[in-house]
Amino acid sequence: MSTSNIGISGFAAYLPPYTVRLADWCDWTGDAWEKVKAVIGTTFRMSGPNENAYTMAATAVLRLIRQYNVDPRSIGYLALGTESSTDNSAGAIIVKGMVNDALAEHRLPQLSRACEVPEFKHACLGGVYALKAAFRYLAADGQGRKAIVVCSDIAEYQRASSGEPTQGAGAVALLVEESPRLLDVELGVSGSSSAYRGVDFRKPFQRFAEQTIGRFSQLKDFPVFNGKYSTTCYIDAVLGAMKDLFPRLTSAPSTFLKDVKAVFLHRPYQRMAEMGLAVSYLLALAAGGAADRAELASYAKSSGIDGDALAQELTAQPALYDLVRQQDINADVYPLATQAARILRQLPVFGDLMTKLGAKRMGEVGNLYTASLPAWMAAGFEEASLNAVPLAGERVLTVGYGSGDAAEVIPMQVVRGWEEAADKIQFSAALSNARILDRREYELLHDRSDLPNRRDAAGVFYIDYVGDRSNHFDDQGVEYYRYQA
Repeated sequence: MSTSNIGISGFAAYLPPYTVRLADWCDWTGDAWEKVKAVIGTTFRMSGPNENAYTMAATAVLRLIRQYNVDPRSIGYLALGTESSTDNSAGAIIVKGMVNDALAEHRLPQLSRACEVPEFKHACLGGVYALKAAFRYLAADGQGRKAIVVCSDIAEYQRASSGEPTQGAGAVALLVEESPRLLDVELGVSGSSSAYRGVDFRKPFQRFAEQTIGRFSQLKDFPVFNGKYSTTCYIDAVLGAMKDLFPRLTSAPSTFLKDVKAVFLHRPYQRMAEMGLAVSYLLALAAGGAADRAELASYAKSSGIDGDALAQELTAQPALYDLVRQQDINADVYPLATQAARILRQLPVFGDLMTKLGAKRMGEVGNLYTASLPAWMAAGFEEASLNAVPLAGERVLTVGYGSGDAAEVIPMQVVRGWEEAADKIQFSAALSNARILDRREYELLHDRSDLPNRRDAAGVFYIDYVGDRSNHFDDQGVEYYRYQA
């Protein structure tokens, strides 16, 4: 079995109930609302004090099984992509345990004992790596079975940092199988890139050394990051993956990007996704023929820069980690591309390239790390089905990214009859349980991981308590979970 007949048949999401309106946040902080809205979005979600990456993942997986009427016994592979683990040993097996408990409560068959349960970590790209591994599993020893990939994360940043308005939390589960009902994944026509970047975005354990733990032992997972350098790493990784993709295409790169019906990107915030697509299109023009190079030259002229210098910058392979060695991480490595992209984003050609399907919904969730890309896909296909957008037979492009840094670019083809699977996604329903936090509630939840009058929703998993060796065996720090039926 080749991976050409393996793909995605469904999505299900869980988004925690607490939300912060960025307009309110701007009132609290003095930031400019119109700028924040244009660059980032409108709201972001926050996990509850008794939630973590595993509980959110389990809720999304259970919803996927029930929404798509999946026989749990057919699942041979359950993979978790996350950078928000709270256990350095177990991962997806924790999710499997929770899901099996809930399935038993609903008197449904349980996930197979023979189900593989790996966890994948590479910043925001862990979910894409898990997805690619699921395709390979189904193409090899997993033939005839199904796989579930779940991406679950909590993006949180210190207050008053540049990352604060880009927070978010949530999980998205994907059903992967042969003869897919939504998207046929074209792994044979995909692109990859990876290179060590050092300090663009890291989560060393030392950050936890002097923290006071909350009521459910949840430590604050604030990352170490360097904003400008991280943006440079993002641009460089996406360009690297596109350079690997373009030679595999049967059409000119610019034609390919214009012909795809939608481009779904990793979206830490709106402007970052726009930048990723803009530089990709500029690179496609630089790699094209005379007409493409002429179009690139026109953007360069409008930007007041030299077209040949722009093409050279786009096609170069800068050694970004040298900036760390030289203590110069704020150096502008892609100044011409950034300037040209700023012009390009204002033009109709970019408006046609930039995917609008699901974009409004993504502005309401914030950064979901590994779940960001699949969330946009889920929101986009739900919206397309609701609005009867003709997608059957069309290609879409997915662009994943993980700090550190690495990127994956994977084309997918929409299968005929995709609407039936899209109608079961229920992304809007997952968004509908929002409780808007005021400033005091936000700061309390952010700083202490606690809120008074917590209410648990039905059909959701929570942390019940945390072990403290009081059970006559060693369980210090081990989380115990419960399911709210």
